[in-house]
Amino acid sequence: MSDRPTDGGLTFHLSMMRGHGSHTSALMAQNSPHAEPHHDHAACIRGAMDSAERLCRERGVRLTPLRKRVLEQIWQSHEAVKAYELIHQLSSDDHTVKPPTVYRALEFLLTQGLVHRIESLNGYVGCIQPEQAHDTLLLICRQCGVVTELADAGVTEALRQKASAQGFALDQPVVEGRGLCRQCARQRDAGS
Repeated sequence: MSDRPTDGGLTFHLSMMRGHGSHTSALMAQNSPHAEPHHDHAACIRGAMDSAERLCRERGVRLTPLRKRVLEQIWQSHEAVKAYELIHQLSSDDHTVKPPTVYRALEFLLTQGLVHRIESLNGYVGCIQPEQAHDTLLLICRQCGVVTELADAGVTEALRQKASAQGFALDQPVVEGRGLCRQCARQRDAGS
């Protein structure tokens, strides 16, 4: 578990936090970017970047231009982005970004809590609560690929207790669930 404070079990969707201030309501967790017609993705990205810049400044670490570009690319969608996709997106006709450079930027973003690594997809998504410590609980839609971040200390605490009962010291619980997001489930049900 990281050194950032936990949120007390609130649930959020990646697309919903940005542009709604630090008092995001749990009601927003019920929406996905597909189900939320008023989602302002440009504001979502701006909010994520502003938050990242502020946090890095407060922590005394540098959000270099490349780190910032990597984070911006990750926030372009609410789906997992793989490192080699980032390399391709960040490279131009006259300049190729090398894999180690992107991996170092990703490591920095992970360390600062600005992104999460989706272990099962070997990809990355922006973290909606970089100010607060929380274990990674992610729901991944198998249809559209949208990722929903959950913050529920009870789930990971139960996992830690089960691991401890087995004599296993769990450092970093990562819980990933697959299924259908609200919108894809509605589409499936409408087609039935």
